[in-house]
Amino acid sequence: MIKRGGVYIMESAEIVGDVTIGENSSVWSKAVIRGDECSVTIGKTTNIQDMCVIHPETDIPMEIGDNVTIGHGAVIHCRKIGSHCMIGMGALILDNAEIGEYSIIGAGAVVLENAKMPPRSMVLGIPGKVVRAIDDDGIKRIKSAALNYLRLSQAHYKGEYKRIS
Repeated sequence: MIKRGGVYIMESAEIVGDVTIGENSSVWSKAVIRGDECSVTIGKTTNIQDMCVIHPETDIPMEIGDNVTIGHGAVIHCRKIGSHCMIGMGALILDNAEIGEYSIIGAGAVVLENAKMPPRSMVLGIPGKVVRAIDDDGIKRIKSAALNYLRLSQAHYKGEYKRIS
């Protein structure tokens, strides 16, 4: 893992074009962030996990807030993800969708084009629907995930985990 401008980046990640990433954020193995058609802005202490694809719709800049966890294999093609959100593994968030702060998108959920999910939403299913509000325990879980990935990033950067292949 390397560190550039305060951002932790695995060597196999691809970051292209107009992409701005906040301090203490991390981009993991084989993740792709494409700012070739439009800009991507990612906040502080946000983690983009292995094999995610982040690519904004043409002519609509993408904003991902602070302390966001984007799980393995998620595809993000939306307008905005608010701060303090958790996006589950394999979730799809489609064109022009917006996710309110302190929300959780469940693993494998599909948030449809133009959907607007309010703050503190638990979204599950295909198509993604709000099934309940996020309580204080859910908010603690979201914050804990972001801090855990910061800790992991720092450990990888320091060489605490050796590559064996």
